[in-house]
Amino acid sequence: MVTGQMTAQALGAWVCFEDEAGQSLRPPKARTWSRRGDTPVVSVSGKGSGRVSMAGLIAVRPGLRTRLFFRIRVYHGRKREPKGLGEADYIHLLNAVHAQVRAPLIVVWDNLNHHVSAVMRAFVAAHDWLSVVQLPPYAPELNPAEGVWSHLKRGLGNLAVCSTDQLAAIVRTRLKSMQYRPRLLEAFIAETGLALQPQPP
Repeated sequence: MVTGQMTAQALGAWVCFEDEAGQSLRPPKARTWSRRGDTPVVSVSGKGSGRVSMAGLIAVRPGLRTRLFFRIRVYHGRKREPKGLGEADYIHLLNAVHAQVRAPLIVVWDNLNHHVSAVMRAFVAAHDWLSVVQLPPYAPELNPAEGVWSHLKRGLGNLAVCSTDQLAAIVRTRLKSMQYRPRLLEAFIAETGLALQPQPP
């Protein structure tokens, strides 16, 4: 990451770590409090094929507040409805980040099909404000955005919701709350062991 860091400093760019996740109506299991011998039971239907797909991007630039951007797509199980995020969603996310920070982006992400598709390669080649760095295969521990999903899903433990739209609203609210906690986002970066500090001249 040192070379990328020096490049980012020279360009005045933001280093952006992107990752994606999904959540169905079946909540993650979590510990809870109850009376001894009285195990609490949370009933969830688990019916249907609804799912909330999420793409999150942590943007960091030394000296400025670390930021979180995200995009959500809700799948209700209907015919001809996209089941998840596609190239267009990732492109919209990158365009939105660039419009907000008004600076070049160095995006670090994995080898997901949509990240390396011909459409995405053409988009990257057509925009001089965008550079991409591919993470090694099977290296989630190097991506701070993984911390976003871990933190989010801990908060969804044992949560019973009635619909995919309700789940999406809760996910959106909790991701928005993370946007106002730059120290938390910096903790996700620190967890990877990456050091993103300005290099001496």
